[in-house]
Amino acid sequence: MTTIFDKILAGEIPCHKVYEDDNLLAILDILPMSEGHTIVISKEAAPTLDKLSDESAAAIGRILPRLSRAILRATGATDFNLLQNNGPSAYQEVMRVHFHIIPKHSKEDGLRIGKGSSHNLEQNKGQALAKKIASEMSGV
Repeated sequence: MTTIFDKILAGEIPCHKVYEDDNLLAILDILPMSEGHTIVISKEAAPTLDKLSDESAAAIGRILPRLSRAILRATGATDFNLLQNNGPSAYQEVMRVHFHIIPKHSKEDGLRIGKGSSHNLEQNKGQALAKKIASEMSGV
C-alpha cells in the first residue's frame, strides 16, 4: 500500500525539505504540534523499526542528534520530544518508519503525554525477562 511518505519521497506531493541524504528525508510536519516539528522519514520501505535494516537505522541514528540541534537553534526551543511509533496499537498512522522531532517551547506547547499504566517490576521476573531478551539478541 502506498503511503503519503512514499508520495512525498517520489516528488508527487510537495514538502518543506529540511534535510536529505541517500537514506532519509527530513521535512516539516504540515500539522505541527509546535514550531519546528520535523519528520525524519526512512527511504527504506520498512513499516516498523524492527523491520528496518541496520544500515538505515544507523543513518537515522547519526542524523537525529545533528538535526535536533539544528531545530533547537533555529526555533529557540531548549527542549524537545523524539517520537517514533511502531504499529497501529502504538498509534502509528503512516506505515513507514519515521521519527518526529517536536520542539518544546513551553510545557503546554508541543507533545503532551498522559501517564500510562505502569507497575513494579518484580526482581525474579525482571531477571528472567532480561536474560530472555539478551539471549534473543544473538538471533537478530
